[in-house]
Amino acid sequence: MRYVLYQRDDCPLCDAALEVLAQARLPEFESEWIDGDAHLETRYGVRVPVLRDSESDRELGWPFDAAAVRAFLL
Repeated sequence: MRYVLYQRDDCPLCDAALEVLAQARLPEFESEWIDGDAHLETRYGVRVPVLRDSESDRELGWPFDAAAVRAFLL
């Protein structure tokens, strides 16, 4: 999957990010929970939610809005 949203369980900011992604009409994406994964915890820690484009290795960190997501998709 090209787009991945890194998030945590019970994360209000992650819930808000999901709403923004819906508003931006992001194509299909995968949710990846970092809880319990030492590598992802080290990489993303308190930065979640983070949207990653696996084809370009670009990342969009929170906070972001629908306009920022649409620009990220270009």
